[in-house]
Amino acid sequence: MITSRELRQKYLDFFASKGHSIISSGSILPENDPTVLFTTAGMHPLVPYLMGESHAAGKRLVDAQKCIRTGDIEEVGDATHHTFFEMMGNWSLGDYFKAESINYSWEFLTDPKWLGLDKKRLAVSVFAGDADAPFDEEAYSLWLGLGVDEKRIAKLPKKNNWWGPAGQTGPCGPDTEIFYWVGDPNQVPDSFNDDNDLWVEIWNNVFMQYNKDAAGKYEPLAQKNVDTGLGLERVLAVMNGLADNYQTDLFINLIKKIEELSGQKYDASPEITKAMRIVVDHLKAATFIIGDDKGISPSNTDQGYVVRRLIRRAIRYGRQLGIKDERWIAALAEIAITDYQDIYHELERNHDFVIGQFNQEEEKFNRSLENGLKQFAKLSAPGNILSGSDTFDLFQSYGFPLEMTEELAQENGWQVDKAGFAVELKKHQDLSRTAAAGKFKGGLADAGEETTKLHTAAHLLLAALRQVLGDHVVQRGSNITPERLRLDFSHSDKMTPEQIKTVEDMVNAEIAKALPVVCEQMPLQQAKEAGAMGVFESKYGEEVKVYKIGDSQQVFSYEICGGPHVENISSLGHFKIQKEESSSSGVRRIKAVLE
Repeated sequence: MITSRELRQKYLDFFASKGHSIISSGSILPENDPTVLFTTAGMHPLVPYLMGESHAAGKRLVDAQKCIRTGDIEEVGDATHHTFFEMMGNWSLGDYFKAESINYSWEFLTDPKWLGLDKKRLAVSVFAGDADAPFDEEAYSLWLGLGVDEKRIAKLPKKNNWWGPAGQTGPCGPDTEIFYWVGDPNQVPDSFNDDNDLWVEIWNNVFMQYNKDAAGKYEPLAQKNVDTGLGLERVLAVMNGLADNYQTDLFINLIKKIEELSGQKYDASPEITKAMRIVVDHLKAATFIIGDDKGISPSNTDQGYVVRRLIRRAIRYGRQLGIKDERWIAALAEIAITDYQDIYHELERNHDFVIGQFNQEEEKFNRSLENGLKQFAKLSAPGNILSGSDTFDLFQSYGFPLEMTEELAQENGWQVDKAGFAVELKKHQDLSRTAAAGKFKGGLADAGEETTKLHTAAHLLLAALRQVLGDHVVQRGSNITPERLRLDFSHSDKMTPEQIKTVEDMVNAEIAKALPVVCEQMPLQQAKEAGAMGVFESKYGEEVKVYKIGDSQQVFSYEICGGPHVENISSLGHFKIQKEESSSSGVRRIKAVLE
């Protein structure tokens, strides 16, 4: 048996032995991709470097990245789908390419010193080629050279073996995927068929060798990168001979707690198994989102909307399981924090915030649930069809998941107009994407001048807030467009007009000093000891960028950051706070502009 901690560390140690720098996981809330609400893949925090920006830790990197995916939330409940997961990744930024990448993967998987998987139970796929790019003969030949039988190498089209670009244009290229046979080891097929579910994908090596331009043409990329991903949960199950990811140590403590709370056994029936999986998956995901150092509270907008849906969906399935305890979801959060806090230290730092948010959201939902049931009792269904608008009202106003309304409708002999519900939902909130094309693009090369100015101003604002309100103030989220900045920060009380004016004056006083913005590179631990604000998620001594604003008398702002900054703050103009308001419990929000 191998534990998750051992597997995670083996991966990091292996690639460190191959000259890779171990870097920490980026935030679960992305800065470098304005098209998504969450970090959905290991590559998201590294987009600027894949596009050519130099990374402080070098050209060879390895990490374990926290990820959230909500696009297939309805699939959660089977043995392998998760909302929160860890993606192990190794990266070459214009250094090595296909030969080294494929050989590293094969060595790590098959060498007894590392994972020691049976070579006879492995198969691979490569890009078959099309009008845009040729068959990946190099990858094919490399696998043959390692002894993989040609019958175990599938040549598949772009939909199977191609990555990118992330948007309409940009870096992209073929990939090669590695599969493991999870069926009877004595009945491994001679050939590989990716339609057979007993062949489980465990690793994906992406070779970024093309750039897709605005005309749709694929040109060779100047900097060729390697971007790989190995799913920790899935590989851990494979390594321990389990067909169910939820039986690994990443979930088992949560499952046991659900059994204790419900009085039911995990494997009592398919329905109970599915319900327990949904509960533990959703509450773990919510714990990580709220517990991030840029933590998001449940709300009706953006990431907070997803958090609210995850928690309420978990409560719904908990009710199905017969759980009647008060504040029971916080008990699950406690276990998730305990299981992961030694790896992701922000969970321990933000423990009280997580538990408080869980308890408040459970109380809110229980109240709205009672009111929603009363509202449902007043509804009628002409032709035994509950309208899409009524269904959406239950969802929007009372937090009823669609499946809850469907069950209630079935009890009355009704059906639900799901198509009508989908239309209403589309008008309001998309759960997995956001129309945030104008959001702060972090370190992306196309971050505009006004966005860059406002991002720099946000550093000054945070520093001023900490001086006026206290050191308890930390950033809880941001949203920056070319027109304005929005900063969420931890603080319980409404700011007084005097405090707002003081903060505003303090920022403008700094701007008037016409100070340069100085970027320094240093080890993470050194930055922390020097008092830099930032996210200290890793025990590893990687290099980070620290931006300093101040004069010889006093450093005003000192933050770890990967985003764009002006060279001198004199270019910012006049800073004006437009609004100060509540974002969620214990979190305030400021909207400000540069005039």
